Amino acid sequence: MTDRYAVIGNPIAHSRSPAIHAQFARQTGQDISYERLLAPLDGFVATVDAFRAAGGRGLNVTVPFKLQAFDYALRRSPRAQAAGAVNTLAFDADGVFGDNTDGVGMVRDISGRLGVALAGCRVLLVGAGGAARGVLLPLLEAGAASVLIANRTAAKAHHLAGVADDSRVRGCGFDALEHERGAGSFELLVNATSAGLDDAAPPIPDACYRGARLAYDMVYGARPTPFMLRASELGCARVSDGLGMLVEQAAESFRLWRGVRPATAPVLQRMREEIAGA
Repeated sequence: MTDRYAVIGNPIAHSRSPAIHAQFARQTGQDISYERLLAPLDGFVATVDAFRAAGGRGLNVTVPFKLQAFDYALRRSPRAQAAGAVNTLAFDADGVFGDNTDGVGMVRDISGRLGVALAGCRVLLVGAGGAARGVLLPLLEAGAASVLIANRTAAKAHHLAGVADDSRVRGCGFDALEHERGAGSFELLVNATSAGLDDAAPPIPDACYRGARLAYDMVYGARPTPFMLRASELGCARVSDGLGMLVEQAAESFRLWRGVRPATAPVLQRMREEIAGA
């Protein structure tokens, strides 16, 4: 019997998740179907309930429903709890389990495909919204030596640092980065803002880019983002967008649902070719 999965969001027509999971299923011999599920903005719970009643086994959750998915889950993983948001729901005899695979997806992309060791790494995390919160715990669990959260509104950065409750984490405003001791000593820069979608790089000092081993933008597209371009101009050794993170977080969801981890490299290559040809 074919097991049903889907990605739920609003809007949802743009989602690449069905193509990714179809490749995972073929690769691993899993008998699943995977669809897009458009939920009304005020109808997340009703849509999920109907999907479950029809035999659905699990959902990926995208904007704007990750907070509602967090509330919907009866049980949550530690990383979902730390993120305060859920992007993966699994339905079984014990009810509803919620996970957040975004952060571990990014960590696997950085440490695996890009070969940047996170143990002992000094990280500048740009932004203090949901995307930043989702990756903070996985970065710490991977052994980051320090994480400085920089945000336009300093209070949000300080709040997120306080939530982390870890001596390795501090927060500051963008304007304070100029005065940060060792502003040019970051090895990894992660852009967790949506600035790239607005065709702009985040307003961080040039010194922050210099000497970094990797500048990683969590968004992706057919062309390098403004953040990636700025990092390259200022001598950052390597830049990457977040397409690998998208594929890796999907693989972690697939593993949670099916108990097998698919190979991500060929799927990422296919996604990159499709985006370039779009």
